[in-house]
Amino acid sequence: MDSVPFIGVSRHRIGIDGVGVTTLAAFHGCPLRCKYCLNPASLRPPRDCGVFSPETLYEYVRIDNLYFLATGGGICFGGGEPLLRIDFLSRFRELCGSAWRLTAETSLSVSRQSVVQAAEVIDDFIVDIKDFNPEIYKAYTGRSNKRVLANLQWLLKKKGAEHIIVRVPLIPHFNTDVDRDRTVAMLKDWGVTRIDRFNYIIRNDSE
Repeated sequence: MDSVPFIGVSRHRIGIDGVGVTTLAAFHGCPLRCKYCLNPASLRPPRDCGVFSPETLYEYVRIDNLYFLATGGGICFGGGEPLLRIDFLSRFRELCGSAWRLTAETSLSVSRQSVVQAAEVIDDFIVDIKDFNPEIYKAYTGRSNKRVLANLQWLLKKKGAEHIIVRVPLIPHFNTDVDRDRTVAMLKDWGVTRIDRFNYIIRNDSE
């Protein structure tokens, strides 16, 4: 398989990207255009990105194999949008086997087929849902959330709520605490049990 661009690989993360000690491998590329993108490098031309194939990434991260095995951790694929690279994820699972826990940080703004394939090789999902309100979601991301919500419902049935964390942000100038409370209430109605509320902090470029 050809190499693909990554905006970064970060080792020895604890309690941030799932269970145990993890390495975050962040892909370049995303279908959304969020106004306060947390990883804007994923949207810029990839000329400054590092590149990995599944094989070279595996060789690069396997130095932490003992940490992964001892803590139940592994690799968290982020970005950007990792489910745009489903063939890469599938091949990486073949290489690392079942001993490492694989997590994907995703918007779920991808095709259903990508989610179906990901569910076969990814253990846990961290879903950034933004907001259930379709007008808020589109104003913030530039896209509809219809596909996102349908994919989340499917994933809950396929993987179970214990394997899914849903992140619900307070986004300055886009949603309110009331909006976020509504989203959380709807998630609970859907059976989501692991909900992470957090606030976007907007900083000036000079800070």
